[in-house]
Amino acid sequence: MISSVELVNFISHFDTKLEFDNDTTVFVGKNGAGKSTIIDAITFALFGEHTRGSNRDLLKRGTNQGYVKAEFSANGKNYQALRKINSKGELVLAQLSENIDGNIRTIAEGERKQFGDHMSKQVEKILGVDYKKLKIASVVQQNELRTIINSTGKDFKEILNTIIGIDGLDIASKSMGKLQSEFRSHVQGKFGYDDTHIHLIEDKITEYENESKNAKPRLEQLVIEKKKTEELISNLEKEIQTNASKESQLKELDLRKNELISYARDVIKSIQREVSEKEQTVNECKPCFEISRNKEELEFGINKIQKNLVSIESELSELEKKQARYEEKEELAAQLELKDGKCPVCKSNVDHLDPDFQKEHIENEIEEIKEKIEELENERGILLEKSENLSDDLEESKEAATILKTHKITEKSQLEEMITEIKIKTKQIQKIPITVSSGQLVDAGTLDDHAKSLYENITILEKSTEDFNHGEFLEMQESLSGYKSKQSQIDQEYGEISGNIKKMNSELENLHTVLVELKQVHGYMIELEEISNNVYKRDGPVGQGLRSWSLDVISQKASSYLEQLSAKILRISLSEINTKIKISCHSRNETREISTLSGGERVSVALALRLGMSELLGASNLNFMIFDEPTDSLDSERKILLGDILSKLTNIQNENSRIQFLIITHEPQIFNNTTVENIYKCEESEKGTVVTRL
Repeated sequence: MISSVELVNFISHFDTKLEFDNDTTVFVGKNGAGKSTIIDAITFALFGEHTRGSNRDLLKRGTNQGYVKAEFSANGKNYQALRKINSKGELVLAQLSENIDGNIRTIAEGERKQFGDHMSKQVEKILGVDYKKLKIASVVQQNELRTIINSTGKDFKEILNTIIGIDGLDIASKSMGKLQSEFRSHVQGKFGYDDTHIHLIEDKITEYENESKNAKPRLEQLVIEKKKTEELISNLEKEIQTNASKESQLKELDLRKNELISYARDVIKSIQREVSEKEQTVNECKPCFEISRNKEELEFGINKIQKNLVSIESELSELEKKQARYEEKEELAAQLELKDGKCPVCKSNVDHLDPDFQKEHIENEIEEIKEKIEELENERGILLEKSENLSDDLEESKEAATILKTHKITEKSQLEEMITEIKIKTKQIQKIPITVSSGQLVDAGTLDDHAKSLYENITILEKSTEDFNHGEFLEMQESLSGYKSKQSQIDQEYGEISGNIKKMNSELENLHTVLVELKQVHGYMIELEEISNNVYKRDGPVGQGLRSWSLDVISQKASSYLEQLSAKILRISLSEINTKIKISCHSRNETREISTLSGGERVSVALALRLGMSELLGASNLNFMIFDEPTDSLDSERKILLGDILSKLTNIQNENSRIQFLIITHEPQIFNNTTVENIYKCEESEKGTVVTRL
């Protein structure tokens, strides 16, 4: 039972304290007056849950802190639940206490949900329900009674499913679906397939088996072709090996021919160079013998001229000195001329001067000297010219001697021998032109012993290879290359086919293994699907069984309430037909559908069914029920009937099964002619909601 609720700065209430007894308590007032806030206060105090947007919406505008406190009893014990919030909507205090003879003892404090240690958990243990279950079992929402009264059967089934928690089966069904999906994903990750691919794998197995079967005839054909090709290759290799030595000899023959031709050309060029050099020697040395013989005579003539030139040079030197002396005397004689028969020096009388001091005599002497000098110089020029000519002839003679010495020629007979040798070699090379060809090998072989040896070797090789057909040999080699290429293609194709067969066999083995595993998986999935359909589907056997049992319990409990209400309907029986819940109402004489009942009977049946549903869930250890606007959508007659029936329920409950009713409504008149006494009115004021007892 709820003993009291205290609201301070909570939504529209600034300071409200309500105390409840074990009877029915009704809260009336206009919409927005704060009636439903009392329900939020109770659920927030107990579980920290409410129907508002956020905790910030719980705090009264203009205030910094608020709290709610609910006192309640359960299982013979008294408790107090207190929660405080600040201006940010943050929970600053959550405390559950037990009242033992006026002493308050804290049981739980805080909401450390991550550690599994919080106040709401302790409240759940005490009440035996959590917030979600309490709302279903103990709070009758707006229009819920109307839905039961006017039920088509399908809507009532959904209400029943919600109350008995069939949606838990939906969650379990989704979990099962998730489990199946995760299981399939695991199988897919392990094998690359899941059980939905069994037909695909079977098709692949058939495809691989057919491909392997179809590939084997081609493989056998390739084996036969390979054997034939290998035999052809073997025979050709033997023939080629037999002719390979002749081909080698043929190559050797070409080399030797080219060698002889090259050697002959080199020899001819060498002889030509030798002939040319000897002809040049003969031409250079032939005139040198005559020239070189005049050397001594020329040297004697030159020496003689040199001696005459020395004598002339000496005589010229003396004459030039003598001329110089006379020229000096000539200058002095001009000063020593007799004047008036007297000496120009001593002034003594003399008849004549010494001829050496006579100017005329001196001039004559000088003239004679000049003539003599001119004569000697002419003679010297003639001698120098002769000496120069003789020197040139001597130099030519020396060069001729040097040429002979260079060529090591000392006798004319040597030149004659060289001329004879030139004639012989010229006749020899005239037989073979400078451009020797293979058709002139016979002539080339006569050049010398080495050429002869090469020619003999060529003759032997030609005889050895005369029956060898090089064209046929090349054709054999080309054929061998073609057959080897074909063999390589056969090996490649054989390898590809055999590799594919091996790969397919490996894949087949793997697919067979996977197929066995997937068939087992498929079996598991079928079992899981059956479990899901039979156990977790809301319309499956378990869901139907649960509803069948629930319908029996609700029928019994509702019938018990109807009996206490002394209604004409004595018993209610609920049954599930297809997708609907059928409500059968039994009187003394007949069974009637709910649609045939009077307005009062319908309200009585609906209320009895809802109480039966609540009692099915245990209705929690609080033993209370909240009706939130139960008259909404009811007509006037049914509203009055509902008030009367609720009043009767309050009066007929015994102490052991007594239920505390909290009713939220904006229509207090429905309780005018009832025995309900605890009626409170909620009104708006400047400070907030004010609650007064009527």
